[in-house]
Amino acid sequence: EEAGRELSRGLCRAAAAAAGGPTPPEQSLDQPVKPASSGEAPEHRALVLTGFGGYEKVKVQTRRSSSPGLGELTVRVRACGLNFADVMMRQGLYDRLPSLPFCPGMECAGIVCAVGEEVRDRQVGDKVMILARTGLWQEVVNVPAVQTFLMPDGMSFEEAAALPVNYITAYMILFDFGNLRPDQSILIHMAAGGVGTAAIQLCKTVENVTIFGTASASKHDSLKESGVAHPIDYRTMDYAEEVRKISPKGVDIVMDPLGGSDTSKAFHLLKPMGKVITYGVANLITGQKKNLVAMAKTWWNQFSINAIQLLHHNKAICGYDLGNMDEEYKLITGVVLKLINLYNQGKIKPKIDSVWSFDQVADAMKHMQEKKNIGKVILVPEAPKEESKKAEN
Repeated sequence: EEAGRELSRGLCRAAAAAAGGPTPPEQSLDQPVKPASSGEAPEHRALVLTGFGGYEKVKVQTRRSSSPGLGELTVRVRACGLNFADVMMRQGLYDRLPSLPFCPGMECAGIVCAVGEEVRDRQVGDKVMILARTGLWQEVVNVPAVQTFLMPDGMSFEEAAALPVNYITAYMILFDFGNLRPDQSILIHMAAGGVGTAAIQLCKTVENVTIFGTASASKHDSLKESGVAHPIDYRTMDYAEEVRKISPKGVDIVMDPLGGSDTSKAFHLLKPMGKVITYGVANLITGQKKNLVAMAKTWWNQFSINAIQLLHHNKAICGYDLGNMDEEYKLITGVVLKLINLYNQGKIKPKIDSVWSFDQVADAMKHMQEKKNIGKVILVPEAPKEESKKAEN
C-alpha cells in the first residue's frame, strides 16, 4: 500500500515538472517521493473497460501519464464514485461512449499536482472533486479545470467522490424540474441508493415533505431513520397500490430511474400539476451482461403520450441526463456551489456504504448491481483501511 502511495506521489511530481509548474509541497502530498525515472513518462494504474459484458471486463492496467494541457489540471486521485451508469456502460447500454478500451468513471476527488497554462483559479495542493463523462477511474488524471470544484473544509475524499453525480442529479430533479415546495409529496425509487439517499436529504431541506421510498425490506429501518415516512418493499408489494392506500390522490413528484412500464405507473400516480422526472432505465439491467429480452420488454412497455393528451391531464413529464450536460459548465457549477453551501450548513452529508480498492472493482460492481448498498459505493486506488471498508456516515 505504501509503495502505491509513493508511486502516485512520484507521478504527480513528474507531471508538475513536465508542465513547468511548481512541484506539490511535501505537506500536501503527505511524504517525500522517489524521483521519476528519467526518459520515459511515468506509469499509473487505471481501471479499463476492455469489452462490453460481465464484471471481468473491467481490468486494472497501467497507463502512461502526461503533463496537463492548456486549461487542464493533473490530479492525483484519492477516491472515485461508482454509479449505476457505470454498470450500464460496462454492458454497452450507453451511447456516446469512447472506443474500447477506455477508462470508465464519472466522478472522483483528489489533489492537484500540476497546473496547465491559462489556469488561474486552481493551484498545486488544492483538493478538488471532478465531474466528467468518463475516464476518472485512474490514479492520476488530466482534466479541464472547469470540470473541477474545490472541496469544502472538513470534507473527506470519499465524501467528495460521492457528491457530484448523485447530488447534482437529485438537486436538479427536485428543484429545477420538480419545483419541490413545502407540504408536497414525492415517490423516490431505489431510495437507498446514491441518488435516492441524496434526494432524501435534499427533501428534508424543504418543510413538511412526505417521502415514499421503494427499497427491499432489509433497508426500511435505515430509510425511516433518514426521513422516509413510507418505505415500500417493491419486491413483495405493488408500490402504486401502497401509495394510493396512504395518499388516494397520489403524489406531486415521482423520481423515475426505472423506465419501461414503471414510467406509466409513475404518470398515473401523479396529482394534478404533478411531475414525473425520468432519469434512467434501470429495468434494462437484469444480470451481468446485456439482456436482449429485457431490452425488448422495457422498450415495448415504454410510456408514450402526445402533447394533446398531456394538456388534458395537467401533468408534466421531464427527462434528465447529467451525462448530456457535460459542456454546461456554468449551470453545473451553480448547482455545485449550492450543494457545498448545504454541506457547510450540515444539511447534507454523503452517506458512504462501502469503500473498495481498484483490485476489488468486480466485487464493488456486483455489490451495487445486486442492490446491497445503502448509500454510495466508493473505489480507491489503494486498499482501504479495514475499518473504513464498511464506513457508514
